[in-house]
Amino acid sequence: MTNIVVWSAFSTSPETVRARFPEDRVVAITDEKELHAAADAEVAFSGNNPRRARQLLDATPKLRWYHTVSAGVDNLPLLELAERGIVLTNNSGSYDIQIAEHLLAFVFAASRQLHRYRDNQRAREWKEEQHRELRDATIVVYGMGSIGGEIARLAGAVGMRVIGVRRKAGPSEPGVDRVVAADRLAEVVGEADYLAIAAPLTSATRGAISRDVISRMKPTAWIVNIARGAIVDEPAMIEALQAKRIGGAALDVFTTEPLPKESPLWTIENVIITPHHAGSSPRVRERTLALFAENLRRYKAGEPLINRVDFEVGY
Repeated sequence: MTNIVVWSAFSTSPETVRARFPEDRVVAITDEKELHAAADAEVAFSGNNPRRARQLLDATPKLRWYHTVSAGVDNLPLLELAERGIVLTNNSGSYDIQIAEHLLAFVFAASRQLHRYRDNQRAREWKEEQHRELRDATIVVYGMGSIGGEIARLAGAVGMRVIGVRRKAGPSEPGVDRVVAADRLAEVVGEADYLAIAAPLTSATRGAISRDVISRMKPTAWIVNIARGAIVDEPAMIEALQAKRIGGAALDVFTTEPLPKESPLWTIENVIITPHHAGSSPRVRERTLALFAENLRRYKAGEPLINRVDFEVGY
């Protein structure tokens, strides 16, 4: 029997976890006052809220494995986890399909100017807008992990030219024109009609879409971000949008969330905003539980876990 503590696991309820693993002891935490019940837990099934993660770690001296139901781990105390010898796994793979579809929806909306038509609809104006085709357009995908790979696959299927950017250069994948190292981002971004940001937030990616990178983009190019707001120099992006030095931005993530009401992004004409909800899907729970179940089997068998986070690189 394995002692598992479940707290704040997004759409996956403790009852669901308990029903899936009846042979194990599942401790459901609904409030921080109940954390004392998790003292014997060796496995945590939780989220990436930094305050709750801190409280959970303090309450579980026997913890050996922490599974976060988020794909990103930038909010978690990686140094302490590493020092305590706690294995950290993330939920990578559970969000690929819906986030990639959300990004492609952004790209389609931008190319067909659907945001402008929505504005025209509200104003009851019968007005034509200028469209662009996606076939043969270039999308630069910054971050070629599982989400970035799915974005590249979908974009390639539409007929787009795909350039992948990742930490180290490597061979091209099916449907990808070429893959370059991250230090060549400023070089290839000038080819982009759409810059898709799908990288994890780490010390290496924070601010990577810098003022200089943005200045090298085409005046018709769009920034499309479904990763983390802090990867982009937001003030520089806002300036470029206001000056019409880039074509637009479709954003699901921001430096400050919720996006403050006073942010200029709300009112810039060529900006599409969604509230950090690209990962929403009715199938997240089943994918998450399937991943955790396989990893729990591996944990009990002493086998390597899927999605083990490398503390040095931050993902």
